[in-house]
Amino acid sequence: MQIFVMRHGQAAMVAPEDSLRPLTEAGVKEAKVTGQWLAKNSPPIDCVFVSPYIRAQQTADAVISQLGAAAKRETLSFITPEDSAKAVHDYLDGLCSEKQYKAILFVSHMPLVSYLVAELTSDNAMPIFQTASVAKIDYDTEKMQGQLLGLTSPSDMYT
Repeated sequence: MQIFVMRHGQAAMVAPEDSLRPLTEAGVKEAKVTGQWLAKNSPPIDCVFVSPYIRAQQTADAVISQLGAAAKRETLSFITPEDSAKAVHDYLDGLCSEKQYKAILFVSHMPLVSYLVAELTSDNAMPIFQTASVAKIDYDTEKMQGQLLGLTSPSDMYT
């Protein structure tokens, strides 16, 4: 299975609380570029798992608009910035025992996205994500562990 872990696009710095920070215009553009890249470089995404924070929801909207296929979307309350990567890994492994996904996408935040890549991969790589960057993991559902195949940022996608 392919797992894509994406950080939200660039967000406004000011909001009444962190969860309400919206994407900037540049953030929407970044997310659309990443969506276009995913449409060309990934199998069809079976499900997009999204943080409930506004900027992640808006990022998922922009990405899904570019995928060309109607991916299922599910908001998960436990993939916000300070949540546990191990809890997400446990959820994923339970999910994989029930469903046969070929490709999924998580849209979340730093630092969780870095911790999640480390948690899901055998070499425990912990990359630093630029906004709207996406990590690609080849995940073995039997071993419940994967290999990081790469981290791509919107600036890399223009070339």
